[in-house]
Amino acid sequence: MNNASQNLLGVLPEECFAAVDLGSNSFHMVISQYKNGQFNVVDRHREVVRLAAGLDRNNKLSDEVADRALRCLTEFGQLLRNLPKENIRAVGTNALRRLKDKNRFLSRAEKSLGHNIEIIAGREEARLIYLGVSKWSAAGDESRLVIDIGGGSTEIIAGKGIESTVRESLEVGCVTLSSQFFSDGVLSRERFDKAILAAELAIQPVVEQFRLQGWNRVIGCSGTMKSIASTMLSGGWSKDGMHKDGLQKLVEAAVKAGHINQLQLFGLSKDRGPVFAGGLAIICALFELFDIEEMSVSDIALREGVLYDLVGRSSPEDIRTSTVNAMQVQWSVDTQQAEMVKNTALKFYHDVSADWDIQNTWYELLLTWASKLHEIGLGISHDRYHKHGAYIAANGDMAGFARRDQLVLAALIAGHRRKFPLATFEALPSRVVTPAKRISVLLRLAVLLNRGRVEASHDSTEISVNGNEVVIDFAEGWRQNHPLTIADLKQEQAWLKSIGLKLRIS
Repeated sequence: MNNASQNLLGVLPEECFAAVDLGSNSFHMVISQYKNGQFNVVDRHREVVRLAAGLDRNNKLSDEVADRALRCLTEFGQLLRNLPKENIRAVGTNALRRLKDKNRFLSRAEKSLGHNIEIIAGREEARLIYLGVSKWSAAGDESRLVIDIGGGSTEIIAGKGIESTVRESLEVGCVTLSSQFFSDGVLSRERFDKAILAAELAIQPVVEQFRLQGWNRVIGCSGTMKSIASTMLSGGWSKDGMHKDGLQKLVEAAVKAGHINQLQLFGLSKDRGPVFAGGLAIICALFELFDIEEMSVSDIALREGVLYDLVGRSSPEDIRTSTVNAMQVQWSVDTQQAEMVKNTALKFYHDVSADWDIQNTWYELLLTWASKLHEIGLGISHDRYHKHGAYIAANGDMAGFARRDQLVLAALIAGHRRKFPLATFEALPSRVVTPAKRISVLLRLAVLLNRGRVEASHDSTEISVNGNEVVIDFAEGWRQNHPLTIADLKQEQAWLKSIGLKLRIS
């Protein structure tokens, strides 16, 4: 690693943004300068890790592959060390979604990288892929179908301009399909037919919804797409991109070679060989099911979408804000009540965040989102509505949110009333358990004080903390005028005692 890379080529660190993509086959990192609304790449790094291949049938990761992944992240971490933390985002995809003991591996991985790692849902991965392809390539307002074949999943997205309309992530990837049908490297027509059929069975259920959208152009992205397009070009079966006739000729050439080691094609790198056949089978299935005649291939993929999304988080256009607002509309949330709870909760947060060691933009955002969504479960039933709301937050398709974000948000919603769901909080990643509990207490008190659902200021209500003691201090005469609230607070004392907190009403 040269000094130019370490110094970011003379670019100011605060102008640089970094995206780390922990894929099922390869780990990627891109560092780019963002200036005048455009990204200019400063550095890239890629390493084949084969995370998906390291998972056994119980989705446990082998020590060998785990060590390889951690070494790679340590190298990435060296380049990220001088960048502002808020300018970095690391995301994990299918293999990490499947990983059984996520928290144990993530704690080691985050230590190696020196930064948090977010495991994102398949449809969120699809959204980011489309965002990257559309914005980075300035592809215009045409309708398009974007397809990304990863190691463990395939993302298919339809959209127009920079807006995606339909997003799907399917459990079929070049690593998994290659392991299933070509593990010994043998290439035969029978194996290709079986692999293509398996891919078609995985893709078929979503075909019709994409056909209804329509498209003017099909764009493929990812290493698999680029590798196969390159081999088609070198074999004289395509002048650019991929074509249906050329794909069949490439399959014939593979079958004739008989083994991946005998397949001599310029453009097929050594590290891409073991997953080549599975990727080719998926592309053949896609061309058949979607009646694709030709596909252009883009160098842009998930990490570029992550960069644009990262910049968007510091603007009013943060997709997560739009998602929360849309959910309020979808579930007919009383927005006036949500706003009152949010204002009270944030006042309490600013009062105690330093003393409780929760001074972090992410924690403040979580409290804001939870305040706005704590009543979404009412759209299902008033009975146990906090549990209904928690289920929606944990399992919904929330654009912009990582899996960890949704789990913490769900815990806050589940814990905003009645008995404190201790087990739910203890199941969160260890480093966020205590902060999440503390944020939950602030939300609980804000909900309790606004139970009357009438606009009222709580500016005169003071809250302070000292370790495990929470003191709430009302203005003179307030207690006499709010006997029901005082009764609720006394019940709250008992509930908070169960998690080791003492609530004192002053």
